[in-house]
Amino acid sequence: MAKILNVVNLKKTYNSGSKELTVLDDISFEIETGSTFSIIGPSGSGKTTLLGLCAGLDRPDSGTIELCGIPLTNLNEDERALLRNKEVGFIFQNFQLLPTLTALENVSVPLELQGSKKAGKFGMELLDKVGLADRFHHYPSQLSGGEQQRVAIARAVLNNPKLLLADEPTGNLDSTNGNEVMDLLIDLNEAGTTIIMVTHSEHDAKYSHRIIRMLDGQKVTENILA
Repeated sequence: MAKILNVVNLKKTYNSGSKELTVLDDISFEIETGSTFSIIGPSGSGKTTLLGLCAGLDRPDSGTIELCGIPLTNLNEDERALLRNKEVGFIFQNFQLLPTLTALENVSVPLELQGSKKAGKFGMELLDKVGLADRFHHYPSQLSGGEQQRVAIARAVLNNPKLLLADEPTGNLDSTNGNEVMDLLIDLNEAGTTIIMVTHSEHDAKYSHRIIRMLDGQKVTENILA
């Protein structure tokens, strides 16, 4: 099966005063198109940094990343952004919805900014897909945490991305809402979207086909679940 992401010997360091901190050290893995993949580890293990590098939000000090068959190290910042906007969707722990916009507006605004005249119609279709068509006129403050995350997921799949990157998608949710969000992510995966999820939750990671565990910037184990 084709590989949507291939990471080889990745290293990333940051300077902190006179010290050099190694955040990621010799990380390698590959992800097949259509699979689910979890990166699990405690806070400070390098999970979120790794996710950002995979999306081309930052550059590694050494090593290579191929996203959709394209080496990210060969692209400049604008080219990485174009690839990211076309192929990648993001879900964040804190939802990152705009508080002055309704659920529908939060979903449809990116399309409106691109000049689409069908943004509202498409936005409603996505809200219906995540079970929130009847809440389209509500603002984020009027929605539960689980509902806000479902709005964020609808926004993330707006461009029908091949790859969905989820950074602690249930981190701010109770178990009931968290399970609903995970079920929605699995539905998206079954429809063909590849999902990479950063989490500290063993429960959420079990939804994945494969898991890598990280500690202090290093991959310590890799498990295949399905």
